[in-house]
Amino acid sequence: MTTTPAALDLSPAPGAVPLPRMILSQAAYEFRAVVRNGEQLLLTLIIPVVLLTLFSATSLLDLGSGRRVDFLAPGILALAVMSTAFTGQAIGTGFERRYGVLKRLGATPLPRGGLIAAKTLSVVAVEILQAVVVCAVALALGWHPHGDPVSVIVLLLLGTAAFSGFGLLMAGTLRAEATLAAANLVYILLLAVGGVVFPLDKFPGGVRDVLELLPVSALADGLRQVLRHGAAFPGKPLLVLAVWAVAGLALAARFFRWE
Repeated sequence: MTTTPAALDLSPAPGAVPLPRMILSQAAYEFRAVVRNGEQLLLTLIIPVVLLTLFSATSLLDLGSGRRVDFLAPGILALAVMSTAFTGQAIGTGFERRYGVLKRLGATPLPRGGLIAAKTLSVVAVEILQAVVVCAVALALGWHPHGDPVSVIVLLLLGTAAFSGFGLLMAGTLRAEATLAAANLVYILLLAVGGVVFPLDKFPGGVRDVLELLPVSALADGLRQVLRHGAAFPGKPLLVLAVWAVAGLALAARFFRWE
Protein backbone atom coordinates (compact mmCIF):
# COMPACT_ATOMS: atom_id res chain seq x y z
CA MET A 1 0.00 0.00 0.00
CA THR A 2 1.49 3.33 -1.06
CA THR A 3 1.21 6.59 0.84
CA THR A 4 0.86 10.05 -0.68
CA PRO A 5 3.67 12.40 0.35
CA ALA A 6 2.57 15.39 2.40
CA ALA A 7 2.12 18.57 0.41
CA LEU A 8 4.93 21.07 0.68
CA ASP A 9 4.07 24.27 2.52
CA LEU A 10 5.32 27.04 0.23
CA SER A 11 3.54 29.91 1.94
CA PRO A 12 5.73 32.94 2.80
CA ALA A 13 7.17 33.05 6.29
CA PRO A 14 8.59 36.57 6.69
CA GLY A 15 10.72 37.33 9.71
CA ALA A 16 13.54 39.59 10.78
CA VAL A 17 17.10 38.35 10.80
CA PRO A 18 18.30 37.85 14.39
CA LEU A 19 19.80 41.03 15.83
CA PRO A 20 23.29 39.57 16.50
CA ARG A 21 23.52 38.50 12.87
CA MET A 22 22.49 41.97 11.66
CA ILE A 23 25.09 43.59 13.92
CA LEU A 24 27.87 41.27 12.74
CA SER A 25 26.92 41.83 9.10
CA GLN A 26 26.98 45.62 9.49
CA ALA A 27 30.25 45.44 11.47
CA ALA A 28 31.84 43.37 8.68
CA TYR A 29 30.73 45.96 6.13
CA GLU A 30 32.13 48.82 8.24
CA PHE A 31 35.45 46.97 8.62
CA ARG A 32 35.77 46.29 4.88
CA ALA A 33 34.98 49.92 4.12
CA VAL A 34 37.84 51.09 6.35
CA VAL A 35 40.36 48.58 4.99
CA ARG A 36 39.49 49.42 1.36
CA ASN A 37 39.69 53.19 1.91
CA GLY A 38 43.17 54.44 1.04
CA GLU A 39 42.93 57.57 3.18
CA GLN A 40 41.72 55.58 6.18
CA LEU A 41 44.46 53.02 5.68
CA LEU A 42 47.04 55.82 5.59
CA LEU A 43 45.69 57.24 8.84
CA THR A 44 45.27 53.99 10.74
CA LEU A 45 48.26 51.92 9.62
CA ILE A 46 50.82 53.62 7.44
CA ILE A 47 51.42 56.80 9.47
CA PRO A 48 51.86 54.97 12.81
CA VAL A 49 54.25 52.43 11.27
CA VAL A 50 56.28 55.15 9.53
CA LEU A 51 56.59 57.17 12.75
CA LEU A 52 57.57 54.06 14.72
CA THR A 53 60.21 53.04 12.18
CA LEU A 54 61.58 56.53 11.57
CA PHE A 55 62.05 57.60 15.17
CA SER A 56 63.22 54.16 16.34
CA ALA A 57 65.91 53.90 13.70
CA THR A 58 67.19 57.49 13.90
CA SER A 59 68.23 59.91 16.62
CA LEU A 60 66.03 62.78 15.43
CA LEU A 61 64.38 62.97 18.87
CA ASP A 62 65.90 62.87 22.33
CA LEU A 63 63.87 60.10 23.99
CA GLY A 64 65.97 59.77 27.10
CA SER A 65 67.78 56.68 28.30
CA GLY A 66 66.91 53.18 27.20
CA ARG A 67 66.03 51.79 23.83
CA ARG A 68 64.11 54.17 21.66
CA VAL A 69 61.60 51.58 20.52
CA ASP A 70 60.65 50.82 24.13
CA PHE A 71 59.45 54.40 24.51
CA LEU A 72 57.89 54.70 21.07
CA ALA A 73 55.94 51.45 20.72
CA PRO A 74 53.38 52.14 23.51
CA GLY A 75 52.91 55.70 22.26
CA ILE A 76 52.33 54.51 18.70
CA LEU A 77 49.74 52.01 19.99
CA ALA A 78 47.96 54.92 21.68
CA LEU A 79 48.15 56.91 18.44
CA ALA A 80 46.66 53.96 16.53
CA VAL A 81 43.69 53.82 18.90
CA MET A 82 43.12 57.56 18.54
CA SER A 83 43.38 57.46 14.75
CA THR A 84 40.68 54.78 14.49
CA ALA A 85 38.32 55.44 17.39
CA PHE A 86 38.41 59.23 17.14
CA THR A 87 39.74 60.66 13.87
CA GLY A 88 38.63 57.97 11.43
CA GLN A 89 35.28 57.36 13.10
CA ALA A 90 34.48 61.07 13.40
CA ILE A 91 35.21 61.75 9.73
CA GLY A 92 33.48 58.63 8.43
CA THR A 93 30.38 59.07 10.56
CA GLY A 94 30.23 62.80 9.80
CA PHE A 95 30.03 62.20 6.05
CA GLU A 96 27.58 59.32 6.51
CA ARG A 97 25.38 61.76 8.40
CA ARG A 98 25.74 64.43 5.72
CA TYR A 99 24.83 62.14 2.84
CA GLY A 100 21.85 60.65 4.67
CA VAL A 101 23.41 57.21 5.14
CA LEU A 102 22.65 57.20 8.87
CA LYS A 103 19.07 58.30 8.22
CA ARG A 104 18.57 55.43 5.75
CA LEU A 105 20.20 52.92 8.09
CA GLY A 106 17.87 54.15 10.80
CA ALA A 107 14.92 53.07 8.62
CA THR A 108 16.22 49.49 8.28
CA PRO A 109 15.42 46.65 10.70
CA LEU A 110 18.80 47.30 12.33
CA PRO A 111 18.01 49.48 15.37
CA ARG A 112 20.14 52.49 16.17
CA GLY A 113 21.60 50.71 19.17
CA GLY A 114 22.58 47.87 16.85
CA LEU A 115 24.22 50.31 14.46
CA ILE A 116 26.29 51.79 17.28
CA ALA A 117 27.24 48.28 18.40
CA ALA A 118 28.28 47.40 14.83
CA LYS A 119 30.43 50.52 14.54
CA THR A 120 32.01 49.71 17.89
CA LEU A 121 32.84 46.16 16.80
CA SER A 122 34.31 47.50 13.57
CA VAL A 123 36.53 49.94 15.49
CA VAL A 124 37.74 47.15 17.77
CA ALA A 125 38.47 44.90 14.77
CA VAL A 126 40.52 47.63 13.08
CA GLU A 127 42.40 48.25 16.33
CA ILE A 128 43.27 44.57 16.60
CA LEU A 129 44.70 44.71 13.07
CA GLN A 130 46.64 47.86 13.99
CA ALA A 131 48.00 46.29 17.17
CA VAL A 132 49.19 43.21 15.28
CA VAL A 133 50.98 45.29 12.64
CA VAL A 134 52.48 47.83 15.06
CA CYS A 135 53.66 45.16 17.49
CA ALA A 136 55.16 43.09 14.69
CA VAL A 137 57.14 46.08 13.41
CA ALA A 138 58.20 47.05 16.95
CA LEU A 139 59.37 43.50 17.70
CA ALA A 140 61.37 43.51 14.47
CA LEU A 141 63.00 46.75 15.67
CA GLY A 142 64.06 45.12 18.94
CA TRP A 143 61.14 45.84 21.25
CA HIS A 144 60.90 43.60 24.32
CA PRO A 145 57.54 44.28 26.02
CA HIS A 146 56.60 42.91 29.41
CA GLY A 147 53.83 43.47 31.91
CA ASP A 148 50.26 42.38 32.50
CA PRO A 149 48.26 41.78 29.28
CA VAL A 150 44.98 42.36 31.13
CA SER A 151 46.13 45.86 32.10
CA VAL A 152 46.96 46.58 28.46
CA ILE A 153 43.52 45.41 27.32
CA VAL A 154 41.73 47.52 29.95
CA LEU A 155 43.74 50.59 28.96
CA LEU A 156 43.02 50.06 25.26
CA LEU A 157 39.28 49.53 25.86
CA LEU A 158 38.99 52.64 28.03
CA GLY A 159 40.96 54.62 25.46
CA THR A 160 38.69 53.34 22.70
CA ALA A 161 35.59 54.34 24.68
CA ALA A 162 36.97 57.80 25.40
CA PHE A 163 37.97 58.54 21.81
CA SER A 164 34.81 57.00 20.35
CA GLY A 165 32.60 59.15 22.54
CA PHE A 166 34.19 62.39 21.45
CA GLY A 167 34.49 61.24 17.84
CA LEU A 168 30.76 60.55 17.69
CA LEU A 169 30.03 63.80 19.52
CA MET A 170 31.97 65.73 16.89
CA ALA A 171 30.41 63.82 13.98
CA GLY A 172 26.90 64.22 15.37
CA THR A 173 27.01 67.96 16.03
CA LEU A 174 29.24 69.54 13.37
CA ARG A 175 28.97 69.71 9.59
CA ALA A 176 30.95 67.05 7.75
CA GLU A 177 33.52 69.54 6.43
CA ALA A 178 34.00 71.03 9.89
CA THR A 179 34.37 67.53 11.34
CA LEU A 180 37.01 66.68 8.73
CA ALA A 181 39.04 69.79 9.55
CA ALA A 182 38.61 69.59 13.33
CA ALA A 183 39.35 65.86 13.58
CA ASN A 184 42.57 66.17 11.59
CA LEU A 185 43.62 69.26 13.56
CA VAL A 186 43.07 67.46 16.87
CA TYR A 187 45.00 64.46 15.55
CA ILE A 188 48.02 66.60 14.67
CA LEU A 189 47.90 68.57 17.92
CA LEU A 190 47.65 65.47 20.10
CA LEU A 191 50.41 63.80 18.10
CA ALA A 192 52.62 66.80 18.89
CA VAL A 193 51.77 67.40 22.56
CA GLY A 194 50.21 64.14 23.73
CA GLY A 195 53.38 62.28 24.70
CA VAL A 196 53.08 59.91 21.75
CA VAL A 197 56.52 60.48 20.21
CA PHE A 198 57.67 63.59 22.14
CA PRO A 199 58.37 62.99 25.86
CA LEU A 200 56.20 65.16 28.11
CA ASP A 201 59.12 65.80 30.46
CA LYS A 202 60.50 68.17 27.82
CA PHE A 203 57.63 70.59 28.57
CA PRO A 204 57.59 73.05 31.52
CA GLY A 205 56.10 71.65 34.72
CA GLY A 206 52.77 73.49 34.61
CA VAL A 207 52.20 72.68 30.96
CA ARG A 208 53.18 69.05 31.52
CA ASP A 209 50.64 68.68 34.33
CA VAL A 210 47.88 69.81 31.97
CA LEU A 211 49.05 67.66 29.04
CA GLU A 212 49.09 64.56 31.24
CA LEU A 213 45.31 64.89 31.57
CA LEU A 214 44.75 64.46 27.82
CA PRO A 215 43.30 61.06 26.87
CA VAL A 216 46.09 60.17 24.45
CA SER A 217 48.70 61.17 27.05
CA ALA A 218 47.02 59.01 29.69
CA LEU A 219 46.79 56.07 27.30
CA ALA A 220 50.41 56.37 26.14
CA ASP A 221 51.66 56.80 29.71
CA GLY A 222 49.61 53.88 31.01
CA LEU A 223 50.83 51.60 28.24
CA ARG A 224 54.43 52.61 28.93
CA GLN A 225 54.04 51.94 32.63
CA VAL A 226 52.79 48.42 31.85
CA LEU A 227 54.79 47.43 28.78
CA ARG A 228 58.06 49.19 29.67
CA HIS A 229 58.14 49.08 33.46
CA GLY A 230 55.94 46.08 34.24
CA ALA A 231 53.31 48.00 36.25
CA ALA A 232 49.84 46.53 36.76
CA PHE A 233 46.71 48.66 36.41
CA PRO A 234 48.34 52.11 36.58
CA GLY A 235 45.94 54.18 38.65
CA LYS A 236 46.19 57.73 37.29
CA PRO A 237 46.04 56.85 33.56
CA LEU A 238 43.08 54.52 34.15
CA LEU A 239 41.23 57.21 36.12
CA VAL A 240 41.87 59.88 33.48
CA LEU A 241 40.70 57.60 30.69
CA ALA A 242 37.61 56.55 32.65
CA VAL A 243 36.60 60.19 33.17
CA TRP A 244 37.09 61.00 29.48
CA ALA A 245 35.15 57.87 28.47
CA VAL A 246 32.15 58.64 30.69
CA ALA A 247 32.09 62.29 29.66
CA GLY A 248 32.47 61.59 25.93
CA LEU A 249 29.86 58.84 25.73
CA ALA A 250 27.38 60.82 27.84
CA LEU A 251 27.77 63.93 25.69
CA ALA A 252 27.51 61.91 22.48
CA ALA A 253 24.33 60.21 23.70
CA ARG A 254 22.87 63.60 24.62
CA PHE A 255 23.75 65.72 21.60
CA PHE A 256 24.30 63.33 18.65
CA ARG A 257 21.95 64.14 15.75
CA TRP A 258 21.29 61.43 13.17
CA GLU A 259 20.50 63.86 10.35
